[in-house]
Amino acid sequence: MSDMAPEALSASDATRAAVMIMLLDDDQAAALLGRLDPAELRLLGEQMCALGEISPAAIEDAIARFVEKTQRMGLIVPDRVGQVRTMMTRAIGPVKTDSLMSRIAPEERTSSLELARWLTPHVIAPLVRDEHPQAIAVLLVQLDPDVAAGVLHGLAEDIQAQVVQRVATLGPVSPDALAMLEDMLARRIAESHGRAALTMGGPREAADIINAAARTVERRVMPEIAKADKALAKAIENEMFKFEHLFALDDKSMGTLLREVDSDTLIAALKGTPDANREVFFRAMSARAADGVRDEIAARGRMKMAEVLEAQKAMVTAARRLAGEGVIVFGAGDDDYV
Repeated sequence: MSDMAPEALSASDATRAAVMIMLLDDDQAAALLGRLDPAELRLLGEQMCALGEISPAAIEDAIARFVEKTQRMGLIVPDRVGQVRTMMTRAIGPVKTDSLMSRIAPEERTSSLELARWLTPHVIAPLVRDEHPQAIAVLLVQLDPDVAAGVLHGLAEDIQAQVVQRVATLGPVSPDALAMLEDMLARRIAESHGRAALTMGGPREAADIINAAARTVERRVMPEIAKADKALAKAIENEMFKFEHLFALDDKSMGTLLREVDSDTLIAALKGTPDANREVFFRAMSARAADGVRDEIAARGRMKMAEVLEAQKAMVTAARRLAGEGVIVFGAGDDDYV
């Protein structure tokens, strides 16, 4: 599963994966689950818990799909060093394995930054609350956006804008700077770590964090960034509002948006949209209207990509205006209401 984002998996694929796990014995299942990242584990765990009685047909389907994929992919091991370490540890124990692996794979280390990905925002925020905004920014870009947003929300309000601004302007991070962050985390969470120079952050990462944060954070942070760097604020805003973000709107918000967009713009925008994503728009329409739009898309014929992108941009512009007016909401917004 680790070769694609969890949200990219269809419900049927996730169910098949859950069935395959349930067919393994406990040791085999534990070994496989131990190689997944937190988001993958959460998705697979949800599917496993949701399984009722597993029919023979479901088992046959899961195995057939597995065989089909392995025929195309071959044997892929994303963490070969980790696999070798696990086998060595079982054979000769952890102490001898550490010594042996330091010679076999000297660059292989356990990172406290990687460990932080498994922690919840309320655990991480106290660890970094008194740290420099630059150090916090380096950490946030390595977390899932919703976790990073929770950590940002847990920081003092007077440094939130500084942290987001640094997220958006991070470039090459020196080994010494990253090592200082590793040292701090290692002290706080008692884990060993490694050192590596990484290129991290950017407007997109900053936008992901803001989109996942409460709406009050955006209203507080973005004006301050605009004061310090208008171009940067514009770059972040462009990443905050993209056509793909419309897919996350609920039916009510989508219906509001569709009433603001003319039919030709909608048809052109959806012409370049995969069928699965079009359903988000169709659900907000009547069955008759949705069928009419489908027919119009099919009859439109080939279109220039520039025309499709222009139509999508027009829909995003309308959505941004409605969001600014408080009519629709992107991302979080729980602390805007009581």
